[in-house]
Amino acid sequence: MSSFEEFCGGPIWDVNVTWNTKDPDFTTCFHQTILLYIPTGFLVLFSPLEVYFRIYRGSNKPVPWTLLNIAKLILNGILVILPVIDLGYAINEDARTVHVVAAIVKIVTYVCALCLAVASQRRGVVTSGLLVIFWFLAAIGGAITFASVLSTPYLSGDHFMLPFLSYTLQFPLILVLFFLNCWADAPSKYKKLEEDVPNLTPEKHASFFSRAIFAWFDPFAWKGWRRTLEYTDLWDLKKSERCSGIVPEWDRQWEKNVIKTIQNSKAPSQVSITSTLMKSFGPAYAISALYQLGTSVLQFASPQIVNLIIDFVESDQPVWKGYLYTGLICLSTLFNTILNNQCFYQEYTVGLRIKTALISAIYRKSVKLSNSGRKVMTVGETTNLMSIDTQKFMDLTLYLNMIWASPLQIALAMYFLWDILGPSSLAGLAVMVLMIPLNAVVAQQMKKYQHAQMKDKDRRTRLMDEILNGIKVLKLYAWEPSFEKHVVDIRAREISALKKSAYLNSFTTFLWTCAPVLVALASFATYVLSDSANILDANTAFVSLTLFNLLRVPLNMLPMLLVFLVQCEVSLTRINTFMNSDELRVNAVDRNPNAKGAIVVKKATFAWDKDAEPVLRDINLTVKEGELVAVVGTVGAGKSSLLSAFLGEMERLGGSIKTNGKVAYVPQQAWMKNASLKDNILFSKSYKSNLYDRVLNSCALVTDLEMLPGGDETEIGEKGINLSGGQKQRVSIARAVYSNRDLYLLDDPLSAVDSHVGKHIFENVIGPHGLLKKKTRVLVTHGVSFLPQVDNILVMKDGRISERGTYEELLNKQGDFASFLIQYLTEEGDKEKGLEEESELEDLKQELEKTLGKEAVQRQLMASKSVLTSLTDLISESSEKGQHFNQKGKKRSSLMSTSRIHPFSSNSNIPPSERGLDEIKVGQNLIEKEKAEIGGVKWSIYRYYAKSIGTKWSLVTILFYVIYQGFQLGANVWLSEWSTDPRATTDTSVRDMYLGVYGVLGLLQSLAIMTGTCFVMVGTLNAAAKLHSTMLHRILRSPMSFFDTTPLGRILNRFSKDIDIIDVTIPMNIRMLLNQSFNVLGTLVVICFANPIFIAVVIPIILMYYFLQKFYVTTARQVKRMESITRSPIYSHFGETISGAPTIRAYEMVQDFITENEKKIDYNQKCYYPTYVSSRWLSVRLELIGNLVILFASLFAVLFRDTMDPGKVGLSLSYALNITGPMNMLVRMTSEVETNMVSVERISEYQETPQEAPLEIPEQDPPPEWPQYGVVKFDNYQTRYREGLDLVLKGISVQIESGEKIGIVGRTGAGKSSLTLALFRIIESAGGSIYIDNENIGLLGLSKLRSRLTIIPQDPVLFSGSMRLNLDPFEQYSDREIWRALSHAHLKSYVSNLPGGLSFDVNEGGENLSVGQRQLVCLARALLRKTKVLVLDEATAAVDLETDDLIQTTIRAEFSDCTVLTIAHRLNTIMDSSKVLVLDAGQIKEFDTPENLMAQRDSIFYGMANDAGLINNLD
Repeated sequence: MSSFEEFCGGPIWDVNVTWNTKDPDFTTCFHQTILLYIPTGFLVLFSPLEVYFRIYRGSNKPVPWTLLNIAKLILNGILVILPVIDLGYAINEDARTVHVVAAIVKIVTYVCALCLAVASQRRGVVTSGLLVIFWFLAAIGGAITFASVLSTPYLSGDHFMLPFLSYTLQFPLILVLFFLNCWADAPSKYKKLEEDVPNLTPEKHASFFSRAIFAWFDPFAWKGWRRTLEYTDLWDLKKSERCSGIVPEWDRQWEKNVIKTIQNSKAPSQVSITSTLMKSFGPAYAISALYQLGTSVLQFASPQIVNLIIDFVESDQPVWKGYLYTGLICLSTLFNTILNNQCFYQEYTVGLRIKTALISAIYRKSVKLSNSGRKVMTVGETTNLMSIDTQKFMDLTLYLNMIWASPLQIALAMYFLWDILGPSSLAGLAVMVLMIPLNAVVAQQMKKYQHAQMKDKDRRTRLMDEILNGIKVLKLYAWEPSFEKHVVDIRAREISALKKSAYLNSFTTFLWTCAPVLVALASFATYVLSDSANILDANTAFVSLTLFNLLRVPLNMLPMLLVFLVQCEVSLTRINTFMNSDELRVNAVDRNPNAKGAIVVKKATFAWDKDAEPVLRDINLTVKEGELVAVVGTVGAGKSSLLSAFLGEMERLGGSIKTNGKVAYVPQQAWMKNASLKDNILFSKSYKSNLYDRVLNSCALVTDLEMLPGGDETEIGEKGINLSGGQKQRVSIARAVYSNRDLYLLDDPLSAVDSHVGKHIFENVIGPHGLLKKKTRVLVTHGVSFLPQVDNILVMKDGRISERGTYEELLNKQGDFASFLIQYLTEEGDKEKGLEEESELEDLKQELEKTLGKEAVQRQLMASKSVLTSLTDLISESSEKGQHFNQKGKKRSSLMSTSRIHPFSSNSNIPPSERGLDEIKVGQNLIEKEKAEIGGVKWSIYRYYAKSIGTKWSLVTILFYVIYQGFQLGANVWLSEWSTDPRATTDTSVRDMYLGVYGVLGLLQSLAIMTGTCFVMVGTLNAAAKLHSTMLHRILRSPMSFFDTTPLGRILNRFSKDIDIIDVTIPMNIRMLLNQSFNVLGTLVVICFANPIFIAVVIPIILMYYFLQKFYVTTARQVKRMESITRSPIYSHFGETISGAPTIRAYEMVQDFITENEKKIDYNQKCYYPTYVSSRWLSVRLELIGNLVILFASLFAVLFRDTMDPGKVGLSLSYALNITGPMNMLVRMTSEVETNMVSVERISEYQETPQEAPLEIPEQDPPPEWPQYGVVKFDNYQTRYREGLDLVLKGISVQIESGEKIGIVGRTGAGKSSLTLALFRIIESAGGSIYIDNENIGLLGLSKLRSRLTIIPQDPVLFSGSMRLNLDPFEQYSDREIWRALSHAHLKSYVSNLPGGLSFDVNEGGENLSVGQRQLVCLARALLRKTKVLVLDEATAAVDLETDDLIQTTIRAEFSDCTVLTIAHRLNTIMDSSKVLVLDAGQIKEFDTPENLMAQRDSIFYGMANDAGLINNLD
């Protein structure tokens, strides 16, 4: 007898007691050792990990005492006492050692469990997975022992009886403890700071069991089923899923990576995000790898059990073995379900963290980019990085484990196949090896097409961004068709690349559908042909087939994984390129509180790029604290660049610069947040009512607030479109004043406002007696009226400070400053008597004569006048300068931008009933809330999508999938017949016939699926092209009111993310939906064919699937919609940040904007979180129901083994094991298709946008030469901006004769801009008509109308592309005509010297041209078109005097015979017009020559002139 038998008193294992019997049991020794030691060993092994990771690192706040945890501890305590009694009894009865040891082991185990439970309670751990699994194992082992105890009271020897009563108490207690541990304790009443959120996800405090099957999601799913979900229903994320938990770790690893790369590389090299990703998220991802390992191994238990069941059916084994096999196959699939879904959930969670980290990193990088860094990628391309490329990384995390899991699964399958088929299985392995190089070639090609597609996607997004920013200009020029064609051309290339990828995808589908068939065929053929003794029976065939089916998953995953790897590699390269772009140097400016002055610059040279030519040279400058310094100079002299250098926005190539104190910055192009007017002024500072009111008064904003619907709480819209240019600039100044900083850098802020408003602001804010009188101020200005009041003047010339000094000192020098004043005097002085600055100009002239001598001044004035005519001031030089461009020269066009709410005037007493658009009570929110559909995606959306694909195309696709499934079923049924046909074992011709047909069926199914896949992919891509084209057309044909009320980010989101889903995701979803639908149908048909009684089970299972799917989709589609909507603000905020980056940096608000960005990311991820949790919740439940199919298929095989042949049993079981995946995928794909159809729904919403009138109405076309004379007639014309709003023009009746030059004036809201917008039908008639040369323009096609009129708009909007594209997008003119237009626009020499000439690439927004040059390009456009009617919409508001002079000179010469309408706010610009049209509250009050109106002292025009200080001693 062995020592172990002496220890036990008998054998540990007896095959006759346990296996070869009809009444199985285990030996006493087995009960007292193995069944007891397994749970104990598990507890002891994993307790240290539990103690360290869960208890030691847990909270120090205890779990409150509840009935649940008290019951656990009491029952556990009782459980400790019972083995103590057993131990005493065993010692007293002199029992065998095994019983004594068993009692001691139980005592130690239960004490250990009790200690863990108490420690968990003290450290705030609400659930312990270790204890749940331990009690589960103890319950399983205990159940077997308990059954044995009940069957016989004698477990060991004749003289010792175990305490029967003791164990009958122990086992129920173990069961109860297992049950109680499945529930979580109440969370601690003391919350951690990071958990102190209103609605923390219940996962945080869910039980182990609840987490395992996602039961904690049940309440949310029920809520979504019962009613429409709202944002308040969403859970707040755990800290580990929020930016606050993710970003610090990312930053820590990124910084280490940067330092390591710098230290290890001699030459400059890129820092890759790969290392940072791995170190930040690798440990968490490793957990998913453990789950993946478990599920990869566990899935191979099923084929072995199938083998046992087929053996059982063929033999007369005891029936309990059949039930055991059934139970084992169900348990293995159950555990596989839980492990698989936990794996996916962990991968999703890590993917979410990666996406969060990358979006945040890209955003934070973008606010630090230098000028050269910004050139690496445009805003549109960077938006693509955030929306599409980050998603690629998230997608990859779901499949990355398959890199090692697929080879492992293939290896395990081949191992088991070797066991069945022997060396014949190597034939199958050879087939797989041969396919690898072929697949590698395909992957390489796919990578190439992926690169091309992403480049085109970037181009398209960038162009769309530009189009949307410049939409008003496109409409005014009637350029929409040309730019639509450009987008469509790029889209065609993008679709072409996608189609090429689709063809390759179809080929890989063919390869990997072929693979299992070829592997099976090669293996079976080799098996039966290599040895006549090898017989393909049911056991061999269907266990092998089950293994081949398991092979199908890793083999199919490999090509998909390669696709994701290729896409991710492309995205990785793009993100690496961006993350390695140049940043602004932190030390470009030395912020030194000990500096001897507010600004001290010594021998400094600055450039926009470290490799570029210097823009500022030899700058030596000291600005004393409290000083007011003016900077003047001609266009391109470097005035704005000097301020940028002070801000640290430029590269310092040499010298030094120091600043003392905090900086406030007012850019030339006012930047606004998409927030309320009040928030724009406060700019995150606390509200102080006294200071706030003083700032509003000083900045002339009080009257504006009275006219805004919501006062200072009015939402001013994206890029401030609810405000005029002048208002935006005043808000920008107010922001600076309210910030109460030390140093104020003001970049020509007063050019954007009326002169009297400018004086008010200078006197009350900037000047010697203003609010900022004790602050240091540097003011860039074009005007000279304020210069005598400043402390110091800097004169800029060619990037250098040519002169400096006080006003008098510079005059006396008779240098560049005096020349500047002569030029100013020349351009402003030769005007009619009574001009606004008459007295100032006279004083200036006398000062110059006094300094330079009267003769010298007169000589220079005459020289300048020789190139001027009396029409110098035809173009308005500014009043409300209007909407400026953003940093790159872009701007958001708005029809509401100029005639809107810019009401500074001391006499602005327009009654509310007579006000224009500005006073319409439309509420304080301009931006419309994004629409979120509720309920199911309507069938009309599916019909709309199907129609886009094409009915015939859809039917052919379905037909090929039916054929594929038919051949697949045929092959397996054929195999069943082969395995049970006795002739196949003896007759080689029969065997060869079976083999040949099996091979043909396999080949045909592969061809069918390849063709079907090809049809699906190409059909869906054709649909994607149509949807994009239709949406693009509808968007471009939408009226301007649509763009005013819809943020650009929202529209861009449709063109980027939603189109990407339609391009990539939906085709894959539909393909998989079709595949899985026919798979499930085929499986059910086969199982019912093998065992008809199964039909009784199939029907309720299908119903369960159906209702579960409906239940899930109701919730999933709602959170998907919410996720789509919360995504748009991330991109809108990003665009807003980029455009205002210098301002944000100047105010040191970068961190505030980063925080706001992170809040938006968290909010979006908060919507995304339930999306992926719901998919796991669904998957667990679907697989549990799918396991019922396996249960009943196995059970029926056991129950009806006498009537079923082994071939049918093998066929039904192999299909049953295969059904869980397809049924799960079917419901998921149904849901995925519906949730992703939300993108089609969102795009179809834009099919409902209101449209402008048709571009072409051939029957109404005017004569080719129209307009021949340029006679413009308004006949009782009325209009409003949008339906439901008040009229802005009321009964306008006036006739403008051919060749007349008309000045249009009026107070704020009078309707001046509305008049010109009506002329171009940007806004439509609400009554009356407009005639040009007797043609009613309301009847014409918009293209004919707008292309026959000419406008030089206020804002010189340029688009990326060639110079020729910006002048002649339709290619209507010859090079000679274009060069002639450039020559007249004074641009010929400049353009001819550019690289490429007319082919010169203009950057986005024209940023590589100066503002003046951009305006001259707009002039060249007008000269090319040269129609009889010209509209000037404050065309020189944004340019310096020199450019203004050039434009005016050209207009006088080239448009002398044209009818010219000039909108003006400053009266001096239209004093020499033929007539002046005075508007007030949308009505014509006066229409006469300037002389006649000035002669009538009771006229409004005279009153306006008097109010503005234009009357000079008329008496």
